[in-house]
Amino acid sequence: MDGTATCTLRDAALIAARAADDKKATDIMVQHVSDLIGVTDYFVIVTARNTHQVDAIIDAIEDDVRTKADMKPLAREMSQDGSWSLLDYGSIVVHVFQPDTRDYYRLEQLWNDAPIIDLAAEEGFENLEYSDRIAQIIESSKESS
Repeated sequence: MDGTATCTLRDAALIAARAADDKKATDIMVQHVSDLIGVTDYFVIVTARNTHQVDAIIDAIEDDVRTKADMKPLAREMSQDGSWSLLDYGSIVVHVFQPDTRDYYRLEQLWNDAPIIDLAAEEGFENLEYSDRIAQIIESSKESS
């Protein structure tokens, strides 16, 4: 999808998730949280192995969402130690965590009633890799839908 085509919020969230996948992020989840949270529609939550990968993933997502969905973040934040970073597009919020930080916050479980997009059923994902904990969340989501 190029910047001239109409891009839905779902499409933009998937663009962000694909950019993370291209940078070898793991535990990539896209949750549709609009019915549970009044301030955003989608969470994209991913895991990076280290600080350098957090930065690379955030940069790739920002570039791809800008060029393919014609969206720029309203805010970009990061923790002082580089273990977590965020891109806030208003209707989409992207979180990139290192493993220990993601395990500590367990953000995906705060909104466990939110539908999860099955990325394995979407085009363009080549490197999907899940920890046991995240794989169980995704599997439970498939069973309940």
